[in-house]
Amino acid sequence: MKLLQSLRLALGGLLVAGLAACGGGGGGASNGTLRLALTDAPACGYDAVNVTIEKVRVHKSDSAGDADGGWAEIVLNPARRVNLLDLTNGVLDELGQTPLPAGKYTQLRLVLAANTGSTPLANSVVFTDTKAEVALKTPSGQQSGLKTNIDIDIAPNRLADFVLDFDACKSVVYAGTSGQYLLKPVLTMIPRYISGVSGFVNASVVNGTTTVSLQQGGVIIKSTTPRSDGTFLLQPVAPGSYTLVLTGSGRATAVVTSVPVVTDTVTALNTSGTALNPAVSATGTVNGTVSGTAPLVLDTLVRAQQILTGGTTVEVAGRFVDGLGNYAYLLPVDAPQVAPYVAVPGPLVFAADAGAAGKYTLRASLAGFADKTAILPVLTSGATITTNFTFP
Repeated sequence: MKLLQSLRLALGGLLVAGLAACGGGGGGASNGTLRLALTDAPACGYDAVNVTIEKVRVHKSDSAGDADGGWAEIVLNPARRVNLLDLTNGVLDELGQTPLPAGKYTQLRLVLAANTGSTPLANSVVFTDTKAEVALKTPSGQQSGLKTNIDIDIAPNRLADFVLDFDACKSVVYAGTSGQYLLKPVLTMIPRYISGVSGFVNASVVNGTTTVSLQQGGVIIKSTTPRSDGTFLLQPVAPGSYTLVLTGSGRATAVVTSVPVVTDTVTALNTSGTALNPAVSATGTVNGTVSGTAPLVLDTLVRAQQILTGGTTVEVAGRFVDGLGNYAYLLPVDAPQVAPYVAVPGPLVFAADAGAAGKYTLRASLAGFADKTAILPVLTSGATITTNFTFP
């Protein structure tokens, strides 16, 4: 079905009081326009992840410093406090737009307001279990901005329409002995595609840990948490072929292979009468510590992946290590349930992939180093497998 404008579910535009193209001017024939919106992937164990945005900055050089010339900005005045967890299932929050000199831009910085005495919770998390709200420490965001590398072309007299995808789940990190929580942002810049995937999960499966994702080669491209009624929308997503993965606490992993995403179309995965409802599964624990002499070793991302019969790799869990270098996942030990995609109204027919039951590979990734992998023994109910990594 075609995705109408109403399905974008914008939360409402932010009041953009200043649009400045530093070092470029505006309105000339050599200028294009950049428009930005914000969206989010699901968070783990939080009811809210709040950030207060002051401005977005872009530059043609990925090594440009904060005080260098050539920055262009979208300035929000007043600064806007946004709960990232409101921005799932295709919901976008408009940040604004600005004219830019034509060319390729390779660096983006999201500048956040500081937690101060008058606004101690400008950036914060609210925990699902205790409902306590705790400040998020964002030193880089308060000073020069949360940096991410981008690759966007601004063409003369054209609108470049992009979405900034903020993965709250992987961005909030426990600092360890200090008891603080840090914001180590995982940001992705993606075009504002209309295409995506929609579907239904049985409402009994939906809880704070339930996640639906589209993956390619074991890498999550887009993910969301189903709504309380079980509906979900993964959008915007580039056209292509994807593996859809449903994970949730105490449930077997459900996988739908070869899901097509077509230009300007939202692919319907299933109907409400055939909602995804993976079987209950026993679980085991996978944990460990990352250490070493490499700088910023605490920026290591550890992912638990499964290789299905036939060779498809899927990610079942993944987060950055905490402030002590620790990670831990509670993973299903029963066989993942796999179905090939069939266009609606045809039903998805799932079968247990017994050959993949309890078999996991851990992949530890740290920028500047080759990934480290560990093939684990078969995980069984109630078992704990501890695997440590060292960089370099």
